[in-house]
Formats: sequence, C-alpha cells, structure tokens
Amino acid sequence: MGTTTPPRTLAEALRARGDESLAGLLRARPDLLNPVPNDITQLATRAGTRASVVRALEHLDRFALQTAEALAVAPDPAPYDTLLSLLTGDGLDDGEQRDDAGAAVTAALPGALATLREQALVWGEDERLRLVRTARELLAPSPQHPSPTGLGPTVAEATAGMSPGRLQEILVASGLPATHDPVSAVAALSALFTDRTRMAELLDTAPVEALSVLDRLVWGPPYGEVTPNPTPPVKWLRDRGLLLPVSTRTVVLPREAALHLRAGRAHRVPEPVPPVVAAAAERDPQAVDRAAAGQAFTALSTVEELLKLWNGGGPAILRAGGLSVRELKRVAAALEVTEPIAAFWVELAYAAGLLATDGESDERYAPTPAYDEWLDLSAQDRWTHLATAWLPATRVPGLVGGQDAKGRALSALGPELDRSAAPEVRRRALALFAELPPGTAPDPETLLRRLRWERPLRGSSPSGEGTDLRSRLALWTLNEAELLGITGRGALSSQARALLDEGEDAAGALLAPLLPEPLDHVLLQADLTAVAPGPLERPLAETLSVLADVESKGGATVYRFTPGSVRRALDAGQAAADLHAFLAAHSRTPVPQPLSYLIDDVARRHGHLRIGAASAYVRCDDEAVLNEILADRRSTGLRLRRLAPTVLASQADPGSLLEALREMGYAPAAESAEGDVLITRAGARRTPPRTPPVPVPEGPPVPDATLLGAAVRAIRAGDTAATVVRKESPEGATGTQASGSLPRTTSAETLATVQAAAMTGTAVWIGYVNAEGAASQRVIAPVRVEGGFVTAYDHTADEVRTFALHRITGVAELAEDGQG
Repeated sequence: MGTTTPPRTLAEALRARGDESLAGLLRARPDLLNPVPNDITQLATRAGTRASVVRALEHLDRFALQTAEALAVAPDPAPYDTLLSLLTGDGLDDGEQRDDAGAAVTAALPGALATLREQALVWGEDERLRLVRTARELLAPSPQHPSPTGLGPTVAEATAGMSPGRLQEILVASGLPATHDPVSAVAALSALFTDRTRMAELLDTAPVEALSVLDRLVWGPPYGEVTPNPTPPVKWLRDRGLLLPVSTRTVVLPREAALHLRAGRAHRVPEPVPPVVAAAAERDPQAVDRAAAGQAFTALSTVEELLKLWNGGGPAILRAGGLSVRELKRVAAALEVTEPIAAFWVELAYAAGLLATDGESDERYAPTPAYDEWLDLSAQDRWTHLATAWLPATRVPGLVGGQDAKGRALSALGPELDRSAAPEVRRRALALFAELPPGTAPDPETLLRRLRWERPLRGSSPSGEGTDLRSRLALWTLNEAELLGITGRGALSSQARALLDEGEDAAGALLAPLLPEPLDHVLLQADLTAVAPGPLERPLAETLSVLADVESKGGATVYRFTPGSVRRALDAGQAAADLHAFLAAHSRTPVPQPLSYLIDDVARRHGHLRIGAASAYVRCDDEAVLNEILADRRSTGLRLRRLAPTVLASQADPGSLLEALREMGYAPAAESAEGDVLITRAGARRTPPRTPPVPVPEGPPVPDATLLGAAVRAIRAGDTAATVVRKESPEGATGTQASGSLPRTTSAETLATVQAAAMTGTAVWIGYVNAEGAASQRVIAPVRVEGGFVTAYDHTADEVRTFALHRITGVAELAEDGQG
C-alpha cells in the first residue's frame, strides 16, 4: 500500500500506524493483548468484536462518546465537515447564540477524534471517517435499541419494503413530482427533508397540533403509537412522510426530518468541555491537615478496638458467608457508630489483612498474625498501611444492607461485595480533590457531574445496582475518605496528597508531627476512675484495659475500676502488689484510698474458692463459706453436694460453675488437675497466616512499556510472515500454499532450505506446530542447524529460539523487494 493510498479496511489503517501508535492502542485497550495477536489482521478483527468495543466505549468521556454517536447517525463514510455540523448544528435556529458552544466543539473535536482513532473505534482520513461496524451497530438507532442521540432511522431505512403506491401518495401530498421509481422517490423525499428552505415552507402549512406532535418526538424517542383512525394532525404528518410506519401501530420521525427540526444537531447539548469542579469552601490548609490527622488517629483507635473485641475469637461465619446482622449491630454498639460505618471498619480491617477466618470446623473471624505486626508499627505507618489497603480495594462496604440481583441480602465480609470499578472511581475522585488548591473542599454535586462526564457509560453492574453505581461509589468515597483521615473538613490533606503522589514514606513523614505523642501516665480519681488525657503507650494501654473498663471515649478516655475488672486482672496472673505498683508508677495523682481498698478486697477473696473438674467441684479451706453457698437458693440449679468438709461437687461443668458463683458475689478461681490456679490471660486467638483479599480486576491490567514493545514487535513480525511476498515454488513442488496458510515442504526440502539460509544469513518463512498442537507462521533467520534442531532468530518473538525440525510444516524463501 502506497503512502498516499487511503486505507480500505481497519487492518490497513492499523498497518499504516507507527509502533508508538500501535502501542497506544494496546495500552488503551489491553484486552486486545490476551493473547497477543498473530498479526495486524487478527488485531483488527479482535478490535471489532462486540465485547471489546463495548469495553472501549465505556472508557470514553462524554464528548468522545458524543462524537462516536454522531458518526453512528452520519453517512458512512462521513467527511469531517459533516461530523462537525452534526455536533454544532447549522446555526440557523439560534443565530449567534450558539457561537460560543460551536467554537468549543470546533476546538475539542480534533482531540475527540484522535482518541477514537487511537482506540481503533474510528479509522480513515478526515474526508472519509468511518466508525467501526460494531460501534455503529451499538450506537445506531433501532426500535429495540433507540439511539443515544434520540434520532430515528433514515427515510431509506424507514421506507424499506413500502409499496410504490404509498410512496407516490407521500410525494404528491408533499408537493413533489410523482415518480414510479422507488429509489428516486426515496431520494426526492430525503432531499426535501434536508433542504432547509423547502422544509420550512412545508412546515409553515402544518397545523399547530401537528407541530406539537413533532416537538414531542424531535429529541427522542422518535417512535410513537397511533390508532387505526389517527387524529387529523397525525394524519397530516403521516401523509407527507414526516411520520413513517414501523408497524401497524407504530410510527417514527425519520432522521432527516428530525435533524431539520434540531437545526442539524445530533445532540441537544454537546459537552465538549469537562464540567468544572466547584469549590464549596476555602479552609486553612493547616487546619485541614490537623483535622485529617485527628481523624486518622481515631481510625487507628477504632480498628484496634474492633480487633480487640474479637481478640479471643470473633463471631461465627454465616453459612452463605459474611457477618450476621446481629453481629454487625453488636460491633456498631461496641464502637459507638452506626451500622454502615461499622461495616466500613470491618471491611477495612479485612482488606488490610488484619482480620480473616480461622479455618476451624466452627469457622469464626479473628485477628491475623499480621495484626500483631501492625501493632508494632509507628502510628503513621499503621495509617499508611490502612490507606494503601483502602485505595485499591474492590470490596464496597456501602453495599452492606442492600440486596443482590437475586434479592439476597448483602452482608459485611460477604462474598458479593466486590465491584471492580471502585478503585478507579476512588482514585479519580481523589485526583479531582488534588487538582484544587490546598485547603479547598469541592462541591460534591459538581464532583459527581465531572465523574459522570468522564465515564458516561460506566456505572451499570451485573448485580443490578443500576446506572448510578459510579455516583454511589463516589459518594461512598467521600465519606470513607473523611473517616479514614484522607480528607479533613472536606478537603484533601497534605499527607494524602503525598501518599497519592510520592508514596507511603512521604505521607508518613508529614503525618507523624501531627499525631499526638503517646502518654506514659493517667490521672487517678477518687470515684474509682482513671482519666487518660491522650493516647497511652501500648504496654500501659494494654494493662489498663485489663484492669479497668472504658467508660467514655473522646479527647480524654475515662476508665472505671470495678470488682469485675480487678478480678479480670487477677485472673490474668497479676497479684495485688503488682497492681498497686503499676498504678503508683503510672499515675500523676496519688492512688486514691478507695481504689487501694477495692484491689485489696477483691484480691483477698480471689481464689478463696477453687473450682476444678470432677465433673466440677468447689473446695475451700473455710467450711463456713461452703455452708453459705449450700444455703443460698441461687445455688439450687448447680446441684451441689458436699463430699468433704472443704469440698463441694456439682453436676455443672467448671465454666458454668465458675460464672454462677461469680454472679452470686464470690470470687472463685479455676484450678488445674494438679491444683494450681489457672491464669486467664487476655485473649490472643489468631488465625493461621492469611493474605489480604485480592482486588477483583476490572479487566486485563494495563501492560508496561516492556510488554507493549515486545507485543508490537511480535505483531509486526507476524504480520510480515502473513503478508510477506514468498518466492514461487517450482512447478510441481509442494512448496508454498495460498496466502494465509502454512507453507508445506518435504523434510528434505525443509532441511536444505534452512541450511542454505543459515549459510547465507537470510530470513525464511516457516510454519511451525508446537508441543500443544498450535500452529503458527514465523519469520526466522537460521543461525545453526544440527541434531534435528534449528537455532534461529525469531522475528515474531524478537528473540533467539530453537525449533525442532520435525515440527516445521514447511519453509519458503522470502522474495526480494518487487519480486512476486
């Protein structure tokens, strides 16, 4: 093909591209690489398949899509000026009012066309623009699938199959000369509808009611229902071909007439320029950073509190997978948040690999070993770990509580929460945040409008959420970013900007000075409470959480000491002296006397009763205590019986007996079979090592530069093998076959040809069948032939390979330039 010859097919247009342009196509449409096409023809065929074209259309912005939609209703091929006219109109309806819009469209159209060309949706020179057939079928109008432009079929399409007599009647009613040739009749009617002057004269004679009917149809849908006896206005329109029959009860406004009424515009409002994301508020950037840092610290505390809640083993897993509604409510109550927010924290811990299933027969959720490693990190590193797990996650907590396509409830940690579009929406929303000046909070409505402009066809999902899924994902992103501390007071924080642009280390360095320093002390008060005026160092916080119960949280955390909390510390192996020393060492105020008395009183009674397994028994050196228990009516259900002056036996199990006596006000201790007190330490149930959930990919990953370069070389080489001119075989030889098929030669001819090529350093064309039986054609330059193998440079793969001679179907020499 000469350099000035216009391409006749998409394959020819792709073949004329440079390597960078082909790499751009494969980068924009990575599905075309799976597997790498053998040649340009196969690449063009794959680029025209329905699934690939739909995926490409979904990634177009609003104006590029409007350009494709305009081409779908334009003649095929369409000149550039015709396409421009469909997007700007003929300017005869509004005078100069559309000049600004027309200028914007004129300026943006070359870029939109370049995008469509790069993605192989449009090909051809500007004088003959062609939309690929599959895209035209998807975007062109039909009764089953109306065009996005709202335009109907052309006069020729709508009158196909109409009787010549009916065409004659329409011509006469429209004031056109009669003709018995249907083709001429259709051409005359089309010419009338596209002639601005004659069409205006025809509509000037129309009844007012008929014009009202056209107004309802002009911007779509163009179809309407009629009765067997239509009203006079409808009959007037139908007689003149302004409404053409589709069926016995349906009529359509033909495309040419609709374009006249629209002043030549394919779209009511072209949108060549992306909507501007407006600012909702201007805030002090430092205040934004501090607010985001405060929320980041709250996020860390919340995740830690959640996993402490399940530290000894969390809730059971539903049969269908996920967390039950009851357990989610318990989590929400414990964290003092709403259920949707509780679902977010649960899903975030799961996405970060801190929470998983334990894999036991009675499967439950529990922290993973990675949780302990996470606790050992600095606060800023713990936050970046959560944030980097959130950004690419495809699980969507906002769906919890909704229903799937089959009407089943969607549960937290359930199997149906993945939405592959979530990471792209999340990152794009944050990128729009980052485009605003620091401290600027965007207006959510304009942000959503911008996201809809960038991907107008995206949003629908197989689970049936509808076309608003992308907007819902964006709204959830705004809420989750605020909860996580990505944003503060509605604006993107400096640490989040650094995380997006520079990575975790830069973000952590900016966040660290804004986080409160852990404290090594509390303030003990006489009402049996302790106030932590800030975050506590981890050993102090862990010990205090065992010794006391959290009463309230906020800027300062209030802990309350109770007999039960002190007993919990004693059960964990602490002695009264240890507790006194701990409080004295970590309190900035003197230890109140009531607290000392509480510890001593509980410690004195702790372990006075011993419970072990008989089925269960109670033993105590003080017979009076056992007599008191036997006399208590509340012990009836335990079915106690005295075995010895200091021993009682029970038919209840040791755990039930232990809890029952504690409810009666005693402080029993469990003991082992050897008589030693069993120490109950804080729960530390962990799952086996688990990997975080892998995000569900939206499609094939975008290939890197190395893979793109190799793929382009392979496609070029394969195309060379498929289109190269081969030497004619001698008369009667088995030699080369018809173009596109594998060469066929005898074993002796194959060996002789490759040996000669190795000696002369020339390239040859071979057919090759690999070990899996897959046949391919390649262009190789043999280097060495020995031992039944050919070592050659494979132009198709751009590397040196070894080929088994017995797997080569045939070989042919390549013709020199101009030889055929």
